[in-house]
Amino acid sequence: MMRMNSLHGIRVLDLSRVLAGPWCTQTLADLGADVIKIERPGTGDDTRTWGPPFLKDDQGHDTQEAAYYLGTNRNKRSVTCDISLPAGQALIRDLVAHCDVFVENFKVGDMARYGLDYESLRALNPRLVYCSVTGFGQNGPYASRAGYDYAIQGMGGLMSVTGERDDIGGGPQKVGVAVADLMTGMYATVGILAALRHAEKTGEGQRVDMALLDTQVAMLANLGANYLVSGAVPGRAGNAHQNIVPYQVFEVAPTADGNKDHLILAVGNDAQYVKFCKVANIPELGVNPLFAKNRDRVINRAQLVPILEAVMRTRTKADWLAALEAAQVPCGAINNLAEVFADPHIAAREMVTHWQHPLHSDVRLVASPIKLSATPVRKDRAPPMLGQHTEEVLRELLENADARLAALQKARVV
Repeated sequence: MMRMNSLHGIRVLDLSRVLAGPWCTQTLADLGADVIKIERPGTGDDTRTWGPPFLKDDQGHDTQEAAYYLGTNRNKRSVTCDISLPAGQALIRDLVAHCDVFVENFKVGDMARYGLDYESLRALNPRLVYCSVTGFGQNGPYASRAGYDYAIQGMGGLMSVTGERDDIGGGPQKVGVAVADLMTGMYATVGILAALRHAEKTGEGQRVDMALLDTQVAMLANLGANYLVSGAVPGRAGNAHQNIVPYQVFEVAPTADGNKDHLILAVGNDAQYVKFCKVANIPELGVNPLFAKNRDRVINRAQLVPILEAVMRTRTKADWLAALEAAQVPCGAINNLAEVFADPHIAAREMVTHWQHPLHSDVRLVASPIKLSATPVRKDRAPPMLGQHTEEVLRELLENADARLAALQKARVV
């Protein structure tokens, strides 16, 4: 018997583009929802052109499909529709009647101009879960502003605590991937699932108002709590942890060719600290009252860390990793992406999937990390070409579809 996916039967109309919204809808699609991605005729999602790199076809030639787009739009169907035209707006309203979820990331007020705002669509489909993803949310003094991940990382405090310490020449640093976008997408997924559960029980849909800045503030996690509890503004700590010691990157003995090498030591509790001290042949530091408890190690960080730095440089990364892992002391290498995707554990966890794309018979993409035993995630639909499913979807959902489709094509709505 074929297994159903968790969200089988849920249909999502996705008017989002770039990253936060598409990341949300890709997760819903992975879980089995039928995600219909609405794109502008002729151009589509902005990220289709965000390259190089671009997907190469089976002959090795660059296509117009950017890797960025491919990484955020698997398991979806693409329909083109010009929502700036009245006929395009009417088409979206007709499709909404057949959908459970509506996702958009336009500026505040834009959807109302098109007659596609929450109140208008709720009148057509009272069960609709309507998710808006914006930089600053639907209310507040910044609501009308456009919000971008880079600026949000700065405004939301993340860059104030990311980067090397100021006293050794550091400065603000953004995270290497767009974490505010990605986490907003994930929070949006959670909000949508909660709203769907409510709609199933009550028949009542609702609005999900997601803001990048809200998410970034929530992501401050322990550092946000530290400030609110203590009133002390945390600074940048480089690769060290604000609340745990030793929990940072250490330089180890050079590689065979004389290059610097490093590893991550992540001692999370006092018992692990004692184990580490034994492995490092400094057992006396494990019972030293200045360092025996984590709170003391945090307070006396400036005394302890230089000692550990000198010890860590006496052995190679391979030696340290073998010894620490045997003692069950958390540690890790710092891999580049080639090393990540060559890692046998990544292979065993099936974190690279293979897709048959219309332009290439074997496209490798990063997989969903969600592992479900009874309702596994979907792996059946490669990121769609622009408008690939327009005719299929309209024939499936609209009455008098052929005539309607012909008229929309003639008017260049789709």
